[in-house]
Amino acid sequence: MAKKTKKVSPQADPGDEHVEKTIVETPVMEKPLPKKKTDTWEVKDRHYYLTRNLAPLSFQLQSSGIYWFDEEKGYERELKNTTNQRTPFVDEFPEKSTSQLSHIVFRNGVLQVPREKQVLQKLLSLYHPQRDLRYKEREYEQEAANEIDWIELELAAVTTAYEMEPDMAEAILRADKGSKVSELSSKELKRDLLIYAKHNPGLFLELANDENVYLRNIGIKAVEAGIIGLSGDNRTFNWASNGRKLLVVPFDEHPYSALAAWFKTDEGMEVYNTIEKRLV
Repeated sequence: MAKKTKKVSPQADPGDEHVEKTIVETPVMEKPLPKKKTDTWEVKDRHYYLTRNLAPLSFQLQSSGIYWFDEEKGYERELKNTTNQRTPFVDEFPEKSTSQLSHIVFRNGVLQVPREKQVLQKLLSLYHPQRDLRYKEREYEQEAANEIDWIELELAAVTTAYEMEPDMAEAILRADKGSKVSELSSKELKRDLLIYAKHNPGLFLELANDENVYLRNIGIKAVEAGIIGLSGDNRTFNWASNGRKLLVVPFDEHPYSALAAWFKTDEGMEVYNTIEKRLV
């Protein structure tokens, strides 16, 4: 409430009863009311599906004798799916009322709940203990966002594949096809690379940014061309011309991964430059 104070002219005699006295209201700032939280629940048709790609002809989900822990109240509240109550919480049913239990049945792994059945929707979407375990709600907006992410990733991979140099393309496809990649023509190599990028965009981009993939391919091509040799036990690389040892593969390491790492050392770089010139 505003506070009232009396303001008297300083030239007036305080004892003069005829002095006009002015009442001035001093405004007082009142504490604003807290904003009411908006309800995020949307009234709409909802679709649910069983997890693990299950699709039996009929599956009945428990619809009574189930409980949900209420954080605000601090105890478990009993839930029940009914056709004549306005809430799934048993403790909110009117006194002396009877409840008509309704079953929750998935057909072919799917359950469609119209917007009119709010009790069942809230039970399934918010409170049921089997949510995200035995079944999930289909989120079309999230699915659309995921599809956009996948399309963008696929587009980036295909664009990278289209602009990629043949040597790098061969290196990536060799990781998938092995030595068969050497038999492909340039057109076949380009086609297979684009298909690989489209079907495996994440892995393709990872390989495209891994410099060791290219170095491993150089090592494989050098062995196939007879420039260097790999011993039968996959433990030693040497010059094929004179048998001079180049590298001993560390224990439990893939030979071509070890060779790719060795190519980046000072000694290995000289060998790599020599191999690259002879492969041209």
